[in-house]
Amino acid sequence: MRLLLAVLMMVVLAPVASAAPATPTARCEFIPTPDNPAARPVQPPSAVVPARGTVKVTIVTNYGVVIANLDRANAPCGVENFAHLARSWFYTMSQCWRLTNTSRLGVLQCGDIYRAEEGGPGYRFADEVTGEETYPRGTIAYGNQGPGTNGSEFFIVHSFANIKPLYTVMGHVTYGMDTLDRIVKAGIVPQPDGLLDGAPKKPVRILHVLAH
Repeated sequence: MRLLLAVLMMVVLAPVASAAPATPTARCEFIPTPDNPAARPVQPPSAVVPARGTVKVTIVTNYGVVIANLDRANAPCGVENFAHLARSWFYTMSQCWRLTNTSRLGVLQCGDIYRAEEGGPGYRFADEVTGEETYPRGTIAYGNQGPGTNGSEFFIVHSFANIKPLYTVMGHVTYGMDTLDRIVKAGIVPQPDGLLDGAPKKPVRILHVLAH
């Protein structure tokens, strides 16, 4: 009897293992765009996505490699979408159609399949902005054609971007800004107005994007 009581006391007093804290999540709405169907076969990501941690992406181009860390806490829907498109091979063998190098804006725009601002994934999703966003050199962010029109288009800031905080920031380049410098040095197709904003002189091709 005494032995039984001792065993029971040990069970009652034994420390209870605490459960691991659950990873925070966010709910996203990926809205179909039947007027702009998917340029390549791809399904929308899951509606519930992680809202903590980072995703490392490696963008392999014909000019070299660019590596960036994407912050799920800052843009959970945007980061999940980018990783999903990369893993679905949406960006593989695509082209960066626009290079800008003006006194206000210095970016390389990619992610469209057909041409600049045409050829998305067949859905759109909301902006993830606070109004405090800035876009220094190395920023990787979503391009859009108005509020709530994010899809596959993104840009990388090669110098600076003095623009309004209307574009969802995914993360920042950690390696490969010299690749962007080579792209800029190669030049831009001359425009009638002389503005340095158009197609790169030497095409910029994304060979593949890896999301880790």
